Parts: sequence; structure tokens; C-alpha cells
Amino acid sequence: MQQQSQQHIVLHACTKDEFGHDPFVSEHWLVLIVSGSSELFSQQGTVSHPAGTLGLIRKNQLVKAVKKVGDAHTFSSISICLDQKTLQKFSTDYGVVSDSPYVGESNVIMDVDPVMKSYFDSLMPYFAQPEKLTPALAHIKTMEAIELLLRKASLKNFLFDFSEPHKLDLEAYMNRHFSYNVPLAQFAKLTGRSLSAFKRDFAVIFRSTPERWLQKKKLEMAYFLIAQKKRKPSDVYLETGFENLSHFSVAFKKEYGVNPSELLRNYSVTTPSDNSSSTAQPT
Repeated sequence: MQQQSQQHIVLHACTKDEFGHDPFVSEHWLVLIVSGSSELFSQQGTVSHPAGTLGLIRKNQLVKAVKKVGDAHTFSSISICLDQKTLQKFSTDYGVVSDSPYVGESNVIMDVDPVMKSYFDSLMPYFAQPEKLTPALAHIKTMEAIELLLRKASLKNFLFDFSEPHKLDLEAYMNRHFSYNVPLAQFAKLTGRSLSAFKRDFAVIFRSTPERWLQKKKLEMAYFLIAQKKRKPSDVYLETGFENLSHFSVAFKKEYGVNPSELLRNYSVTTPSDNSSSTAQPT
């Protein structure tokens, strides 16, 4: 994998499928898939982005991404970080402000018109010569990206709504997003709470600590995927929010008394008639 970053601009290239890492998106990102494809998992559902897709990803959300190589056996992308500090300065310098809080989709697919294509074409040479992409140039190209996005009037509120997340239904949010591997402080921010308020509300709703509840929910999901869907543990641990296979295996055996690989073998040899008479459930 190669990844060249110059503050706001990230040039990413790899030669094997890989699962996206940090799922917490703290800033807006404008991302062009140059080669290969990306499968995005977010609150909007699962969406496949083939080569040539240009997406605008909103701040303060949880997103999982699987990057897949294409026919040329490579995945590459160009990502522009549109951070709040830069956008606030742009707002002050040019008098661009939001008309109202943004209420649209968190992930927007953009048209790659000739002007936008020309913009990204101008960044392609830096894959081979990343040292030429100086901080000053990266800043200029970021400002250019903002100007190009503002040609679409509906994106002004997307970019310049600087409000923080409002307080959300904690029970519904956690049941929907428990498989994301992020610190509790980020869950707190995403649900519109301080960390102490998050822990206090969590204890009232779930009668458990966040750490214990999250691990149990992830393990229950993993059990179902292995036992019922016949998924390999090596394919499951990242999807269910564990950092590494070893930690997942230890936690799984402690919870269920059997290694995940042993569980898969046991269920793989179970006949359909066996399944109809007895269906194992997570404890």
C-alpha cells in the first residue's frame, strides 16, 4: 500500500483488497475513486462506488469502507479533506454562510463534469511525484475544490453548517452502530453528549457499562455470522468491530466456551435436518 498525504490531500494506492480502518469521519471529504472500487457501509446503507465515482462524505458519521482492486489489480483514490478550520476561514474571507442547518444525505454522489475532471486530472501527476505536492499547493487545490463544489447551490449548507450533532435517541443509535470500532468519546459526540452524560444515559437505558454491552453485541453478531451464515472468523472480526483476530478469538471463547474456528467446523458438518430440530442461539 502507498499513501501520500500533504495535509488536505491524500493520494492512496494499494494492490490488494483492504478493509477501511478508522470508521469515524470527523471532517468532510471529497473522494474520487481512480481505479478499483469501494464499498461503503453507512447509515444510508451499503453502496458500491466503481472507478470514476466522486463522493462527498459528510463530517461526524460512522462509515466502513472496503477497498477492492480492479482488473488492473490496483485500487487508487484521491481524497480532499475539507476540514472545519479551512471552511470557517473560507466563510470569513468570502462571506459564504449557510442559509439553514443541513438536512440532506450524509454521502452525496457528485457529477464529474469537464471542469471537475480537469481538477482531478491536475492532481494525477502527484502519484508519481508526491514531493512536488507542497503544503502551499495542497492548500490552493483545497480552496479550488471548495469553489468548484459551490457551483451546486445545495452544497453551501452541506459545507458551511458548523453546528454540532444534536442529542439523539441513544438506544436506537447504539443498536444501529454497535459494530463500529470507535472510542466511547466519539460515540458520545455523535449522539450529542459529553462523555460523562453518555455513560450516565447508557447505564440507565442498557443496565450495563458501554464496554461490556458493546463487546457482547459484537460477539452475538459474530456468532450469528459464523454459525448461521457460515462466515470465516477471519472475515468476521473486522466487520463486527474487533481490532485483530487474536483479540476476537480470545473474547469469543471466553463468552461462548468455544473458538470461532471450532464453531464454524461444528456448524459446517451439521445437516439441514439437524438444523431444523435444533438451532443454536447466542447466550
